[in-house]
Amino acid sequence: MRFENKTVIVTGAGSGIGAATARRFSREGAKVVLNGRGREKLEAVAAELPAARTMIATGDVSIRGDVERMMADALARFETIDILVNNAGVARPGRLDDYAVEDWDSTMAIDVTALFHTCQAALPSLRAVGGSIVNVSSVSGIGGDWGMFAYNAAKGAVSNMTRSLALELAPEIRVNAVAPSLTMTEMTSGMKDNDALLAKFYERISMGRGAKPEEVGDVIAFLASADARFVTGVVLPVDGGLSASNGQPPLN
Repeated sequence: MRFENKTVIVTGAGSGIGAATARRFSREGAKVVLNGRGREKLEAVAAELPAARTMIATGDVSIRGDVERMMADALARFETIDILVNNAGVARPGRLDDYAVEDWDSTMAIDVTALFHTCQAALPSLRAVGGSIVNVSSVSGIGGDWGMFAYNAAKGAVSNMTRSLALELAPEIRVNAVAPSLTMTEMTSGMKDNDALLAKFYERISMGRGAKPEEVGDVIAFLASADARFVTGVVLPVDGGLSASNGQPPLN
């Protein structure tokens, strides 16, 4: 029960990594604020959790007013904000020569600007309790992908924002990030029937499969917990060994 009497805000909590993270925190006693744009998905997650310790906060984290309302409502209900998990994100593939301005703007708004809004709005509460921020970056913020330059730029910003805020906010607030590789969520559901594409991914991941959302959520919970009390500024790959390779093929 590492998170008993602590309040955790999880953005993008309606599915995938966000939902798995919310469940993990709740199992360990946390009061959980579920954020997302679609209430129906949030209600489905909330139905699995103790009602007295669960709150739904619909809103778009790329909109400052929505974020400020969420923080105020969380404080009114649970009195503190101890942990902020910035998980909401989008990936819009495409090549530079015909990439839509609207796709670039929405990628940056949701994947990067939203973190500015949530971190700044939660700052007084996090500082008062010696809280923790965990951002969800990606291995795509460590290296490039074909046809994903906007997502790469956004997740690179998340990774370096994490490092910079860790310097700025220490020692009161710890700031870390996870960097998952292929994770089997709604965002990657279009790949599930593409055996050839999945095989290419699995060739590069030494554990030979994609991550389950729970496997990422478990690491997020570790980084937010007192077990990681001397860890800050880390962008921790949760990638099944992908980043252990220099890209060369096996010799046999």
